[in-house]
Amino acid sequence: MNPVERFLRVVDRAQQHHTPLAVPVGVMKKYGDDRGGLLAALITYYGFVALVPLLLLLSTALGFVLHGHPDAQQAVVDSALSDFPIIGDQLRQNVHSVQGSGPALVVGVLGLLYGALGIAQVLQHAMAEVWNVRGVERPGYWPRLVRSLLLFAALAAGLLLATAAAALVGTALSGLFARIGALVLSAVLNAALLLVCFRILTPADVPTRALTPGCAVAGPLFTLLQAFGAVLVTHQLRHATAVYGFFATVIGLLSWLYLAAQITVCAAETNVVLHRRLWPRSLLQPPLTGADEEVLEAVARQEERRPEQRVDVVFTDEVEDKDEDKDEDDAAGPDRRGRTRHGAGGSGP
Repeated sequence: MNPVERFLRVVDRAQQHHTPLAVPVGVMKKYGDDRGGLLAALITYYGFVALVPLLLLLSTALGFVLHGHPDAQQAVVDSALSDFPIIGDQLRQNVHSVQGSGPALVVGVLGLLYGALGIAQVLQHAMAEVWNVRGVERPGYWPRLVRSLLLFAALAAGLLLATAAAALVGTALSGLFARIGALVLSAVLNAALLLVCFRILTPADVPTRALTPGCAVAGPLFTLLQAFGAVLVTHQLRHATAVYGFFATVIGLLSWLYLAAQITVCAAETNVVLHRRLWPRSLLQPPLTGADEEVLEAVARQEERRPEQRVDVVFTDEVEDKDEDKDEDDAAGPDRRGRTRHGAGGSGP
């Protein structure tokens, strides 16, 4: 054993014997086992796709509402430009006032439905992957569509509640106290909204109390991310050139969405690890811990796609030499290749 491996073994044993260290390691390992980065990337893609038609839809709706009031239309455009100065420089070249038209409204609605339904479906898929739900037990299209509509209703209600709460804080308080109160209230509302959304997206057999820890952590993180994103756009990109600022804002928006998606997935992973007590995990294998074997078995069994399909998982006590293991696999056939044995059909386990 070389000095580096010896040091890592010492670190591994230390984290396994201390729960405050073992739980974060368990979440990190579970995130990797479930390919959390890919799940976050899918959520980011559909979130970005939904933003453009949402902007078009809101602009068109404002055009209908403010029809015949050019001063009010220009005020809306100017206010948007002051909040997003880099994007505003690009919009000035194409948008002279907020206009409302039927075709634009139809395109906006269709695009928004595509992006919104896509991100709702991906979120449900992500939760099923995180909780290792077997393919045969996952809901069909229509139940997923109902959950998507419930998710949209919850998000809309949360947006209205957050707007009203922010206005109430601004009215009751002023100065530094208003800022602190707004941040605290935002963290609480974000955590509550996440809990409602997780309850909609997560399988029904998971108790609601199991969803609370991750939401309690992710709520304040979302608040910090929102504050940091506002600072990034309004301060760091304000004096950038028009072309550079536009591309920088797009990349910054994608990065912001990806961080938000990672927080969501990590919150769900935290719930799973705490609910199933999936710690301690080993940093170096062998040997595998009991939590390692439980996670690997769940990941394998979630590949069951048909009622007549059965997946069995077998763990050996020792790691055999690769050359000897390959020779034995070639002689024994496909059932011995790997440490996971798959069986299909109705002939038994």
